Amino acid sequence: MASPLNPIPGDVLHTYEPTDLDEMSPGQAVGAVTADIRDHHITVDGTGLFNATRHIDLLCHLAARMAADVEYQLAPNIADLPPAETLGASAGHVGRAIAHYTQALAPLITLTTTAQDTLQQKLDSLDHHSRLRIHLDHHSRLRIHLDDARRALAAARTALEVPRLPAAASAPIPARLPAPAIRRRA
Repeated sequence: MASPLNPIPGDVLHTYEPTDLDEMSPGQAVGAVTADIRDHHITVDGTGLFNATRHIDLLCHLAARMAADVEYQLAPNIADLPPAETLGASAGHVGRAIAHYTQALAPLITLTTTAQDTLQQKLDSLDHHSRLRIHLDHHSRLRIHLDDARRALAAARTALEVPRLPAAASAPIPARLPAPAIRRRA
């Protein structure tokens, strides 16, 4: 079975990690996660389950980073980030992708564990036709969620590609606010 340290041939992991994603622009980070998802398919085995978990991890980190960028963008004098509204919309699309990937886990797990049954176990199961119908239903649900996740991630990228209008030259520059204090519970 493949592992992060021993991937199967043709499924070499990118080096994108959350720390690397933090060094990229929001658009570049969405592109990197999209490439990772495209290059590491969800298959009905342990490798596919590992890839799905990795994709969820990358998407969660991306969503948290975008939400933090929204908060940071709302502070004055921040010029190198997309507008907060754009970042917020993109983060919402990433959230939808996370939801679809987590919903895909149930049919993926069912298909993965069913694939491990021996031929005799499959023949001994209740009714071959109903078993095949259930298998196709799980496969269909898995495909629907993965396709919806890809569309949501594409929407996140599209939202970030909307051209920004240059700031008005006559607009006053707001005073820089001090960084907010970190609140801790006692």
